[in-house]
Amino acid sequence: MNGEQLTGDSKGRKNLKPQDEAELEEGRSNKQSAVYMDCSELSELFDKVLLGTDLEKGKEVTPNMSMQQQNKESNKSGRGKSRVRKQVNGEEVVDLRTLLMLCAQSISSDNHSTAKGLLKQIKQHSSSVGDGTQRLAHCFGNALEARLAGTGTQIYRVVSSKRASAAEMVRAYQMYGSACPFNKLEIIFANHSICNVAKEVETLHIVDFGIGYGFKWPALIHRLSKRAGGPPKLRITGIELPQPGFRPEEKVHETGRRLARYCKRFNVPFEYNAIVQNKWETIKIEDLKIVKNELVAVNCMFRFENLLDETVVMNSPKDAVLNLIRNANPSIFVHGIVNGCYDAPFFVTRFREALFHYSALFDMLDTNVSREDPMRLMYENEFFGQEAMNVLACEGYERVVRPETYKQWQVRNMRIGFRQLPLDHKIINKLKGRLRKDGYHSDFMHEVDGNWMLQGWKGKILHASSCWVPGYQHNP
Repeated sequence: MNGEQLTGDSKGRKNLKPQDEAELEEGRSNKQSAVYMDCSELSELFDKVLLGTDLEKGKEVTPNMSMQQQNKESNKSGRGKSRVRKQVNGEEVVDLRTLLMLCAQSISSDNHSTAKGLLKQIKQHSSSVGDGTQRLAHCFGNALEARLAGTGTQIYRVVSSKRASAAEMVRAYQMYGSACPFNKLEIIFANHSICNVAKEVETLHIVDFGIGYGFKWPALIHRLSKRAGGPPKLRITGIELPQPGFRPEEKVHETGRRLARYCKRFNVPFEYNAIVQNKWETIKIEDLKIVKNELVAVNCMFRFENLLDETVVMNSPKDAVLNLIRNANPSIFVHGIVNGCYDAPFFVTRFREALFHYSALFDMLDTNVSREDPMRLMYENEFFGQEAMNVLACEGYERVVRPETYKQWQVRNMRIGFRQLPLDHKIINKLKGRLRKDGYHSDFMHEVDGNWMLQGWKGKILHASSCWVPGYQHNP
């Protein structure tokens, strides 16, 4: 554990001049070149992308429709194909999804010669720059090849250690936000939920499990700065995994410095506490540095899928982290999850569920983003490719991508002692309106089940979000 405190007066880059409302709201579909940017350009890009997530501003800018039309025209010839076909005497003989399943079954039964032959066919007809199905087959084919060779763990460690820069990540984030509303709507949901319980507090302490680059918080900082009576003091505890190399904590501290610059710019008092640990289940309540008379809000956006469970270790790390949160006695716990069934111990079952899940993701990007977009290729490699490698080619302690469905999390959270809060239907209705207003594809779904906000693509639920509080007053 490593703690660091930063205030709103911390030194950093010079503040940019205030941007006009339209520029701050953009954040959707501008293509960016991958050339070097100076500090001002990078800060401006962060403004465009990150401050555009605030629902409460008076003026919104709709997406660049010409860009969306360009994407549709680019994908028209190949989008939506579920198969890659090869014709022999007029008969269809190649179906990539079937080949992938057959290959997985062959590997599972140790039929290596058949698996190698199927992999050869998969490689022949897949492509990292083809349509959605070809890209899916390329990604899954690489994972199957690594599993067959027994090199999954080594490959995953190498690729996961190659981290993109903050500039590259914000560009990929911008591309993804333009194509897909999942992250944007989850951030708005979390910000709204936290602000609702912090309307009059003097100090707001957000404990963020998986702070990453801090992309979630500039819009909240901007919103807090407009609070009637002035902003509260904002304390953020950023929890993250160490990075490979000589400076494993640097990214988390740089996130704190970036957020401090936003707080200084918007006159929000700020303090930052960094916790950099591999095993989040070993974090102690005192590490969170909770003080009297502050409102504690816990947030986790899609990162608890990386915790091990009781199928690997007797004392479940997922339960341990939930117990830590309960002991912190937060006024709200915003829980966003990847809704996945691909955590089965049996490989073929896990492969089938992962195939369904990632088929939807690749199809979603193929429908909404140009195939030539370099940020799409980076996102598919940086996120989908790495995750698939871990899910399909790693086992035991090395398999760290372990999602559960929202119904499984419902049971787990309640068993630990949490009580689910009712959804605010005002924000749900606003988010549904935002989905259509921003011009997202009609196949995106935004539904409610019980007190979960669900998001998905073509009927497949991919993400879910809800709010919780300890079911009783707990004294740590």
